[in-house]
Amino acid sequence: IEAGVDGVDTAISSMSATYGHPATEALVATLAGTEHDTGLDILKLENIAAYFREVRKKYHAFEGQLKGYDSRILVAQVPGGMLTNLEGQLKQQNAADKLDQVLAEIPRVREDLGFIPLVTPTSQIVGTQAVLNVLTGERYKTIAKETAGILKGEYGHTPVPVNAALQARVLEGAAPVTCRPADLLKPELAELEADVKRQAQEKGIQLAENAIDDVLTVALFPQIGLKFLENRNNPAAFEPVPQVEAAQPVAKAEKPAA
Repeated sequence: IEAGVDGVDTAISSMSATYGHPATEALVATLAGTEHDTGLDILKLENIAAYFREVRKKYHAFEGQLKGYDSRILVAQVPGGMLTNLEGQLKQQNAADKLDQVLAEIPRVREDLGFIPLVTPTSQIVGTQAVLNVLTGERYKTIAKETAGILKGEYGHTPVPVNAALQARVLEGAAPVTCRPADLLKPELAELEADVKRQAQEKGIQLAENAIDDVLTVALFPQIGLKFLENRNNPAAFEPVPQVEAAQPVAKAEKPAA
């Protein structure tokens, strides 16, 4: 801040730390009375925190295992959203106990992939490959399609060269992409629009008045987009809206018999 940073990302205290940003109130209090005073009202922030404290209770079932601050995130250079995905992947494989091994593997995978920045989607690619390396018991026994894409140059130039042996393995004699990867993509929207309209007619799906909205939904979410459109007006097809669990009455201890 003293060096002239333009902004600081924070989160309201009841939604902060763990996988999120530092608490807003802590920074506001730290800077109060200084030349960098934020001007934010701590009492109003307290009301906001109270509101989201109740909201968070609805999503208790989705809470991860991380509590408070965890230096493993700093060491592994793992974004919070990436960590929640990792935990989910490991939980599905009944391997939640492997989290520390995966966190240790992430920096190594990132190095192999040219120290690619961990932002969407590359953070998920690096994380998934780290999970595969740990669960298979052999590094790169299985190389994910997206990992191969990075090695082939399909995601653009990396800050430093990727692992040469891994790159040669996935290229299989072909040349890596050295131009702007998007220049190699063929137009797909018109074909997708025709396909969505065809399937909608076959399955009796009522598309939006402006059909392109639904086409974009399928384009962005190819695995679940069409299923969503098919069940858009059927609430029973989706998970129920999370609710706060009702508090259970404390059982009274029975008095010992006289």
